[in-house]
Amino acid sequence: MGQSLSWMAWTTPIAIFFISVLIMLIGMTIWQVKSPSIERKGFLPISTTRGDRLFIGLLCAAYVNLAWAGMTDVTQYIGAVLGFALLFVVMRWG
Repeated sequence: MGQSLSWMAWTTPIAIFFISVLIMLIGMTIWQVKSPSIERKGFLPISTTRGDRLFIGLLCAAYVNLAWAGMTDVTQYIGAVLGFALLFVVMRWG
């Protein structure tokens, strides 16, 4: 026995982050069904639809959020805000 497992700390800010991601995915699915998107070129090096930008933005936001949780002891709310700010930038101008 003697070994302990290390689990992710599910705090309220992290739960809010992942619930928000789920809500965005549901919302984008409904939006795509009602109004299909067209490709456009932003600052990303590829032409993307809004679904592509959401996926790329969510990956970036998740990495920022997880890096914040893993590398700092500062409140997770700041990491979540930074992640969502990056997601907004990618969705708007990506």
